[in-house]
Amino acid sequence: MNDYVEQAISFYHPSQGKTGKEMTSPDYVQLSTAAAITLGLMPGRMYRVDCTHCLNLLVTYPEGCRANCAYCGLARHREEDREFNARNFIRVDWPTARYQEIIDRVRRGDDKGRFQRMCISMITHPRSGDDTLLLLEQWVKALPHIPVSILSNPTTMERRDLEALKRRGAEIFTVALDAATPEVFERTRGAAVKSPHEWSHYWRAIGWAAEIFGPERFGVHLICGMGETEQEMLRLVQRIRDMGGRSHLFAFFPERGSMMEDWPAVEQGQWRRVQLGRYLIDYAGGRFEKMVFDGKGRLTDFGVCREELEAYLHSGKPFQTSGCPGSGAPDVSACNRPYGDSMPSDIRSYPFSLAAEDVVTVLRQANIEY
Repeated sequence: MNDYVEQAISFYHPSQGKTGKEMTSPDYVQLSTAAAITLGLMPGRMYRVDCTHCLNLLVTYPEGCRANCAYCGLARHREEDREFNARNFIRVDWPTARYQEIIDRVRRGDDKGRFQRMCISMITHPRSGDDTLLLLEQWVKALPHIPVSILSNPTTMERRDLEALKRRGAEIFTVALDAATPEVFERTRGAAVKSPHEWSHYWRAIGWAAEIFGPERFGVHLICGMGETEQEMLRLVQRIRDMGGRSHLFAFFPERGSMMEDWPAVEQGQWRRVQLGRYLIDYAGGRFEKMVFDGKGRLTDFGVCREELEAYLHSGKPFQTSGCPGSGAPDVSACNRPYGDSMPSDIRSYPFSLAAEDVVTVLRQANIEY
């Protein structure tokens, strides 16, 4: 099951003896496998990386998420499959822990000072908004030096909710739009799959985030490979950048137990070209309008000179995990999500700086002429 660690590991639940129905937010949260290893809550070693710099947390309830997104391991249709707080999400398991224990461990330095950011992920649940505020307040009071991002659920939110999050200390607000077009959105997370999400509601929240949190303080998650073209994806990346935000890319990888578990993973060349195009738009002054696409929407010209393109390719940065920044360079994500969208044998989002041999692999996969 966790094929991104080098050896088999057994999950450690600090709340042993509790049932899933008792372990609910705000007293309990789930945390990513990488965060649990970094914090010392479970044993394990990750391939070529020893930690994550972002403590990714997920609110949890026995009823689970009320949405039914076709690609998600937390979707409502899995109610009889696995208890909610035992389901996989972005390819890995999320053990449950008492929130105060997590805070105490970070305060003691059990993470060896490696967390540069904390992120609270909401789900579609009536209590998710209020509990996220409570979790945020506790964190800011106890650990004000570690900034907080919110991965939101626009379906249950109003403008006043974003204002409250900003007022109470959230630094960055992100929206998991995921789909690059209204058609893909409807097919994967709208009425077509009996899910409550609406494209217009998500864009309303993105607009609010731009106004309330401001430039460089909001982001949009996008999944590459769900049926959109490279042209459609990068057009959207440019739209978000023009609003002042950043795009956080995920490579589609079929989640076991989801409705799209038989959908193929995003093609390597498509993914690498979109990664590079997104990096140029978000961090190198590139413009979608200067890029050239063929009749199938495939990117054929990045709109920058050969020397520039070569420099960015060999830096390896465009191919690292994209997400909210840490304490270093703004184009290096604290949220490195080790192997959240691929296996170590075929890395899609590199959770570490690329070595020379990694760059060679990426160039071969991208099939880019320069």
